[in-house]
Amino acid sequence: MGFVKTPKELGKYYQLGERKFIGARMIGVMIEVQPEISARLIPPPLVPAETPGGLIFIAEYPETNLGPGYREAALFLNCRYNDEAGSYCLSMPIESEEVRVYNGRDIFGLPKKMARIQLEKDGQTVRGWVERRGIRFVEISVKLTDPLPGLPGLGPTFLFKASPRIDLTPGFDGPVFLCRQQTESTIKHLEIGGADIRLRASVHDPWSELEPVKTLLGFYLISDNTMLPGKILAEVDPEIYLPYYFKMTDFFCGE
Repeated sequence: MGFVKTPKELGKYYQLGERKFIGARMIGVMIEVQPEISARLIPPPLVPAETPGGLIFIAEYPETNLGPGYREAALFLNCRYNDEAGSYCLSMPIESEEVRVYNGRDIFGLPKKMARIQLEKDGQTVRGWVERRGIRFVEISVKLTDPLPGLPGLGPTFLFKASPRIDLTPGFDGPVFLCRQQTESTIKHLEIGGADIRLRASVHDPWSELEPVKTLLGFYLISDNTMLPGKILAEVDPEIYLPYYFKMTDFFCGE
């Protein structure tokens, strides 16, 4: 393959419109979030859910249809757009080949950053953590107690796509798009239990902004996931969105 792709190469690439993750292992915690925190972190035109909350997960994907498996974590806040309930992806650390970072950012607007991620199961206890720049900013432990046939659907993920201005003045080159993306899961195994979570302060990964955080439910699941193509919902006001954009990268603004 050269710099310029052939029609055959492009055809094969665009046939992979669905991203598949076979045998995904995941530890997760559903959390309660203070209303004022949700209101501050969720960008318009999204609004916080009637009962503010969110989800933190740490996952291992042993097999995908786009290359080798990898590990990933994410922080979501429950929200609404018009009459549809869903979630807003606030952060998504990833331990993988670098290409997956750029694909996730460029195609879907996912706020991916390279990290070190661990997920392990010891009997009925499952633990996971995420570390960047020498700080282990989230640790989760779930003591499994009961099997469960399924979890409530989370609905779609709402994301934003934007390109910062090349002249380094405030704003974006082109419109800012609010987007919608849905992932379907076939659950193979699911257990729930009590969860403990620890968030540590980090300048570049400020998950501790959610504190005080109350855990509602911990879970461990194995599933086959299909990430469906997304779609653009609307253009949003670029001036309003600008302060929210910089979750996409580590923020440096000089001394």
